[in-house]
Amino acid sequence: MSLAEYIHALFGLLLQKRPRHVLMIGCAGGTLATMLSRAGIQVTLVDIDPLSFEIAHRYFHMPEAVNCHVRDGAEFLRRTKARYDAVILDAFADTIIPPHLLTERFFRLARSRLNRGGLFLVNIVVKDDDDPTPDTIARTMRKAWRQVRLLDADGFENRNAVAMGGAVRGLKRPRLLMKPAHGSRALEKSLAQLFFRRLRQPIA
Repeated sequence: MSLAEYIHALFGLLLQKRPRHVLMIGCAGGTLATMLSRAGIQVTLVDIDPLSFEIAHRYFHMPEAVNCHVRDGAEFLRRTKARYDAVILDAFADTIIPPHLLTERFFRLARSRLNRGGLFLVNIVVKDDDDPTPDTIARTMRKAWRQVRLLDADGFENRNAVAMGGAVRGLKRPRLLMKPAHGSRALEKSLAQLFFRRLRQPIA
């Protein structure tokens, strides 16, 4: 189980929509996929690096029930005919999301693979309060979705924010739903600092 607050934030947002099938782009340690699978949700996981799946299975106990594909996320979406209740983008090269996964074209492609009432979530690393990255991503997402929201926290360096599009109206701030054996109080405190904020206007 993850000890990262952004994983629990994504988990808490997703479960509000009661999804049956979730597509994740980006494996990392596979902890979110594991948590979703344990909650009875079908998970399809896509990552360009096959080593990610090996590490997730061997060291993080990701279940075999998670359907893994070694492929670029955009390529997978172009080829698949499947539809999903939610699509999660959590893919990084170092600390940067690959640029081709942040274009209007990609967001429209992701939207086309969502079921009605589906949800798109993207995890974003934010350097500080002056970092325009989450707002820039959210504005681009608005070209694909009418409704876009941004979950963030103020005053922290190298934090995580979540931009979301699709059926986002009515979503509440995520709570800790799956408590780890240790560190649950710290996670609850971190989640309590997240809030939905307005998008900031770009500096001229």
